[in-house]
Amino acid sequence: MARKELVGKVVSDKMQQTVVVAVESRSSHPQYEKAIIHTKKFKAHDPENKCKIGDVVRLKECRPLSKTKRWIVIDITKGEGVLPVIDEVEVG
Repeated sequence: MARKELVGKVVSDKMQQTVVVAVESRSSHPQYEKAIIHTKKFKAHDPENKCKIGDVVRLKECRPLSKTKRWIVIDITKGEGVLPVIDEVEVG
């Protein structure tokens, strides 16, 4: 079976090598058809402590690493942990 992947926002980075990521999912109300946003928090392994609060990260499911940690950060898509792209450097 394929490993699940999620995208969420880091809400806490106070633990060593662990971040708390809030993942939002949208669904429609069965009767009123209004969009409802459900938020669930996951603890994820961040081995290099690169993630900061507010970063948008991609998570991948993995084996249990602790009592509550079953996800690993595979990519930082937005935020402070992402290195800026430099096209050309002018000397002079």
